[in-house]
Amino acid sequence: MKALSGLILLSCLILSHSAAALTLEQARAQGQVGEMLNGYIAARSDDDATRALVSQINAGREKEYQQVAQQNGLRTADVAAIAGQKLVDRAKSGEYVRGINGQWMKKP
Repeated sequence: MKALSGLILLSCLILSHSAAALTLEQARAQGQVGEMLNGYIAARSDDDATRALVSQINAGREKEYQQVAQQNGLRTADVAAIAGQKLVDRAKSGEYVRGINGQWMKKP
């Protein structure tokens, strides 16, 4: 039951971050940020607004990952990696993701 509630919270986290922050959606669509397999976004543009957005989103994700990890007896990094794979998989065509080789690629 505990694992199920953690997975539900994790799914809500993934959906809420993509739906709640129009600024994040714009940054993704414009190629300013990209998803990484570690569960966080990274800036692809070196400007103040993009760096601030990345910091804000990643801080929120870290907090959620810690909460899910604590509820399920997992490491935060493991929860982040699970979410990261889902976020990379769900990235829309034309958005950037960082592959396991560390290189940015545009989703087909």
